[in-house]
Amino acid sequence: MRRKRPVPPSPLPQRNGVDPVRVRLPASERWETVRDHLHERLAAEPRLIDSMFDTGQIVGADGRPVPADAPYVPGLFVWFHRELPAEVPVPYPLEIVHRDEHIVVVDKPHFLATTPRGRHVAETALARLRRDLGIPTLGPAHRLDRLTAGLVLFTVRPEERGAYQTLFRDRRVRKEYEAVAPYDPALPLPRTVRSRIVKERGVLTAREVEGEPNAVSDIELLDHRPDGLGRYRLVPHTGQTHQLRVHMTALGVPLLGDPLYPEVTGPVPAGDFRRPLQLLARTLEFTDPVTGVAHRFRSGRVLAAWASYEDWAAGQ
Repeated sequence: MRRKRPVPPSPLPQRNGVDPVRVRLPASERWETVRDHLHERLAAEPRLIDSMFDTGQIVGADGRPVPADAPYVPGLFVWFHRELPAEVPVPYPLEIVHRDEHIVVVDKPHFLATTPRGRHVAETALARLRRDLGIPTLGPAHRLDRLTAGLVLFTVRPEERGAYQTLFRDRRVRKEYEAVAPYDPALPLPRTVRSRIVKERGVLTAREVEGEPNAVSDIELLDHRPDGLGRYRLVPHTGQTHQLRVHMTALGVPLLGDPLYPEVTGPVPAGDFRRPLQLLARTLEFTDPVTGVAHRFRSGRVLAAWASYEDWAAGQ
């Protein structure tokens, strides 16, 4: 069995809390030079890639610039910093709920992505925390959708990250969400919803299909008001994409502010902070796999539509 070549440490430091891009050249004889491969592989103008070679921005494991005419070597690693997109700052604080030598738990606002992806790179929870806390090794143990607010767990030490990620993979973390949606007095609650959910690559929405259930959610009504709104506790027992949003929509009470369910009106463009999705990751509860401490963290946020529906609807 051929052993994989170990990944060398990055020769480039983070920039603005964002890691450099690492590219490993695949096993192939299609390209004569490193430049030829990057021209084909990267979604960037060839002249931009050439400029990066000319200015020494593409480097090898030793930190030295890679010449544009460097021969193609399968398995070679190169690094460079991407040109960061112009981002509209998310004008809400990222609150620290807990911090110790192993983990950082934050209360993430709506509209802030957890980790760099697509157009959201420096303006993400991970990049912000690395900058603000001065912890370049910080990494996510799980992710929360950009439009969802609430608790997110980050790990401090890379060698411990796998232990915390395993908690989420093995469903040993109890997560409770809170949501605001229409109130239907004819809907019997509490109840457990079981269905099969699929999410296809390139499609914005997930959908329920026939078959063995792979998504299970407990749904409970916490309170309701004369204006027709309800406040709900949602407890997912599985982790399918958009699971809670799909299940609430299937029950006829879609979440307020949802740009995808029951009808697609989004995605929400960057810079549009009106009418946030009324979904909040309220609690995280788990036994720390490193220290053995039993943790229970709770978000102190109040969903805007429940606090003042008029202000939320007006986009204030």
